[in-house]
Amino acid sequence: MLDERTGLMRARWFIALALCLWLAALGRDRFDQWVDATVLPPVVVATSVEVLDRNGALLRAYTVADGRWRLAPEGVDPLYLQMLLAYEDKRFHNHAGVDPRSVVRAALQALWNGRVISGGSTLTMQVARLLEEGTTGKVGGKLRQMRVALALERRLSKEQILQLYLHLAPFGGNLEGVRAASISYFGKEPRRLTPAEAALLVAIPQSPETRRPDRAADRAEVARNRVLARAVREGVIDADEAGAALREPVPGLRKPFPALAPHLADRAVTDQPQATSHRLTIDGGLQKKLERLALEAVEARGERLQVAILVADHASGEILASVGSAGYQADQRQGFVDMTRALRSPGSTLKPLVYALAFDEGLAHPETMIDDRPMAFGRYAPQNFDRIYMGTIRMREALQLSRNIPVVALTEAMGPARLIAAMERAGMKPVFPGDQPGLAIALGGVGVTLSDMVQLYATLARGGVVRPLSWRLEAEGPEGQRVVSEVAAWQVGDILAGLAPPPGAPSNRLAYKTGTSYGHRDAWAIGYDGSHVVGVWMGRADGTPVPGAFGADVAAPVLFQAFNRLKGKLDPQPAAPAATLLVANAELPQPLRRFRSRMAAFEAGADAPAVAFPPDGAEVELLPAGLKVRVTGGTAPFTWLADGVPVIVGSGEREAMLTLPGAGFVTLSVIDADGRSARSQVRVR
Repeated sequence: MLDERTGLMRARWFIALALCLWLAALGRDRFDQWVDATVLPPVVVATSVEVLDRNGALLRAYTVADGRWRLAPEGVDPLYLQMLLAYEDKRFHNHAGVDPRSVVRAALQALWNGRVISGGSTLTMQVARLLEEGTTGKVGGKLRQMRVALALERRLSKEQILQLYLHLAPFGGNLEGVRAASISYFGKEPRRLTPAEAALLVAIPQSPETRRPDRAADRAEVARNRVLARAVREGVIDADEAGAALREPVPGLRKPFPALAPHLADRAVTDQPQATSHRLTIDGGLQKKLERLALEAVEARGERLQVAILVADHASGEILASVGSAGYQADQRQGFVDMTRALRSPGSTLKPLVYALAFDEGLAHPETMIDDRPMAFGRYAPQNFDRIYMGTIRMREALQLSRNIPVVALTEAMGPARLIAAMERAGMKPVFPGDQPGLAIALGGVGVTLSDMVQLYATLARGGVVRPLSWRLEAEGPEGQRVVSEVAAWQVGDILAGLAPPPGAPSNRLAYKTGTSYGHRDAWAIGYDGSHVVGVWMGRADGTPVPGAFGADVAAPVLFQAFNRLKGKLDPQPAAPAATLLVANAELPQPLRRFRSRMAAFEAGADAPAVAFPPDGAEVELLPAGLKVRVTGGTAPFTWLADGVPVIVGSGEREAMLTLPGAGFVTLSVIDADGRSARSQVRVR
């Protein structure tokens, strides 16, 4: 009887146990279904658009749509992460979103003390609240956080959840995320933090508005010190490190976010509005130096004078610094306007291109003599800027002294269309008043940008071959076509390097040219050494005159200071190409000793010279002995040039074989004893 009763009781216990297990399994399944049915808030977080320099340093960031700074954390000091987990959720890697031990502890503390002592929230629960922007204290809100936290743990990895916290943790005001807080409070990226800095970043999110260091430094310090004490107890840092951290002051002010190269940054974002990160060719350190230089250049020159500075590596075409104005602000200088892209008159800064083309055409040589005297070109009667005329001078002096009459005479001899075509080959986009360019183009009668002019001078610095300027990293443009020959480019650079520097500037053979537009509206200085080209423009953004402003007086000193901040010592200019004719005037071929006007050189009479072979536009084969050429008309002896370089001098024969360096396009010129010339552009195979 006893055995039967015992067996019955065991059977009932087994049935009860089975029923409990079934109910538990049913509850677990229902619980899993409940968690799996959770509708999660979006877990893709919008972050600030960032513009970075060539080394990955932050140039500028933009707030997200609601005006908050929320930067993607790309690297966080491991010490901060260790302190965060030790203080907020030391079992983060072991729980499933809710830590039962923390919940029980928080409940018992609340019952014992009659108030909430600790919340028991895990990092995952905090992420759930931040994603939904929910409340922290109400029971309903806490239960919702638990449910979302459990669901998050099932759908995301621990690393993804931690990254969401690093993105969203509030740090007071409009600061969200550890990276935004580190930049704003410490002025640096959070990759390397001191123990004191790491502890402060752990403490602030618990009560972001009451612990803001910029408004409540005392409360922030107390909270930071509690984090340091917990870090010592958990073995994250030792007592000596904590002691040193306790003595470190709490920052009392927010630092501004970087805003370097603001015009170029805006351009990058407008150009690719969907991108969240833009990597530019800008050197952040150099950009900061030149933005400071721009402010210094105008601060004592009235409230309307503006400046723009552009620096490029002329070998690669990469822009290293772009200062669009002295201060990105709506002031009387109109600082929001990017003056590196504004159309302005270049004044005399186009003259080097005119001389280079004339050297290529065989019209002149740096030692050729030319008249600087009053003369009219049809209805156009230009004058020198200073109203002084120097008589007969060398081409070298005419360019260095920036005489107007000689450069107009050269332009008239070639024709304005030749100059325009060269500008366009150099990648410039010239704009002409009324679309009717004339001889005044040589003196600045055309609209160009500072970017255009820097690209032109970079072309001269590169030996006459253009490479478009680029400002996106790894977006280097292909090498372009030849604008002038290597010899002509070197000759112009050698002339410009002989210019005297501004008073007080080092004598360093910087190849540079200044310019002043009509009415003193624009002052320019552009120069290059063996590696870099720098352009400076000064004037008023609205185009009104700046009385007494000359490029040599106001822009040239800024140019030399920019090179000084770019590098301590200039890189040398290249040596003269082998084909360069380095002789004095008396040793030049007779036709090159003195420049003859268009009337003398280009009025074709019945006996004027002409290139009979090869005809203009022909494609001819280069024979082992050279290229066969023939001239008709004209008076012997003849001088033959290829791309402006004399090949045969003083030949009495009408047929000759020219030695050329190789295949490609070439401009052949022949000059007779009377200085009359003819040319032919051909392609040699």
